[in-house]
Amino acid sequence: MFDRSVYVGRRQRLARDLDSGIALLLGNDYSSRNYPANVYRFRQDSNFLYFTGLNRPQLAAIIDIDAGTTTLFGDDAGIEDVVWSGPQPTLASLAGQSGIEQVSPFSGLPDTFSAARKSGRKIHFLPPYRAENKIMLHHWLGIPFPEMKQQASVAMIQAVVAQAAHKSAEEVAEIEKAVNVSGQMHVAVMKAARPGQTEAQMMALAESIAKAANYELAYGAIVTINGQTLHNESYHNTLKEGQLLLMDMGAETEMGYAGDITRTLPVSSRFTPQQRDIYQIVLETEVGAIQASKPGVPYKDVHLGAALRIAEGLKSLGLMQGNVQDAVEAGAHALFFPHGLGHMMGLDVHDMEDLGEDYVGYSDAVKRSTQFGLAYLRLARPLEPGFVLTVEPGIYFIPELIKLWGDEGKHKAFINYEKLAGYLNFGGIRVEDNILITKDGHQVLGDPIPKTVEEVENLRN
Repeated sequence: MFDRSVYVGRRQRLARDLDSGIALLLGNDYSSRNYPANVYRFRQDSNFLYFTGLNRPQLAAIIDIDAGTTTLFGDDAGIEDVVWSGPQPTLASLAGQSGIEQVSPFSGLPDTFSAARKSGRKIHFLPPYRAENKIMLHHWLGIPFPEMKQQASVAMIQAVVAQAAHKSAEEVAEIEKAVNVSGQMHVAVMKAARPGQTEAQMMALAESIAKAANYELAYGAIVTINGQTLHNESYHNTLKEGQLLLMDMGAETEMGYAGDITRTLPVSSRFTPQQRDIYQIVLETEVGAIQASKPGVPYKDVHLGAALRIAEGLKSLGLMQGNVQDAVEAGAHALFFPHGLGHMMGLDVHDMEDLGEDYVGYSDAVKRSTQFGLAYLRLARPLEPGFVLTVEPGIYFIPELIKLWGDEGKHKAFINYEKLAGYLNFGGIRVEDNILITKDGHQVLGDPIPKTVEEVENLRN
């Protein structure tokens, strides 16, 4: 964890932004897989981690905004815990690591909430996403389950986003560690992938790189020859000559910070001419979008600029037609690029998504579109120094979507459906890097990861 002064400062700012009442930071517990004792790897709630740094289960913290103090709630380990899990730090020791002034048994939480409610004090809490935390909040605060999200504190959500969206130098350094290991994962697969091997073997190789660094995967990795399926987390296929292998995977550091990198490579030693043409459009779009990312520029504009570049490239290949500006305004490009250009990242690969995408990526002045494709843009607001985000354009040939739109005659003024028949087995290509918005522009995070056609093909030989 960072120095405890970091967490003290974060909690103090949160208290200032909330004015009065108490604020609950509820940590996570273990979650069972298929019976109580067989649990998933523990992952702390990112908001609790951000404000305390404590990566232990069964903890909660309450910030008394008016008194200016924080209390850590939990229980010291008993002898049975020590027998099974080894010596554990005391609650007081954990509190000291985070600069927390007071400790209390976990069972003291109901009385704390009861006293606050009797005094008419505001109880701030963030929207829960785990069932066990929803159940506890229901018992403590009497909130009906369907209303849990609606009754979460908007003021606290906005205060957390306002603070956590801007990454400190320490956080950027930690994210770069994640990005560098993520890059090593990708390079290992770029060197090793051969026809006859399986997606599962490539996935295992990549994960072994993360494990060797004592890191975890930041999210369910995508390692697939079916790159046209945007979130494909199955690894059953065998790699064959002429196919593309799309890899979207990232490492998570011991402190919980994520990397999120995508590369696409030819299973053969070289791209086919058709693959090279599409790859070059995607790569040039990604490089152009990175160059366009700087303070004050709405990321929605960067996204639309990327969409325009993709449309221009596809028109040059005869796959799109007509006025490309009109095509993008109509949303015709979304047949090939149906997702957003990028999202914030940090302690979550989709940073603070549990708080609500519209709070993180939008604002009162920038509202979410309802247009297919553009509606999936997670980050649209103007960029600010300290933002860390992904830039990840792609081109995909989704047979089912092509057939649906073709049968409907949708956007036929802009799409050459006849020529698309030669691309139905193409798959998809995406290229993704992680950037920091600086005072004067941007910085691509981490060591360079091969991505030009020449760099990728050199690793394949």
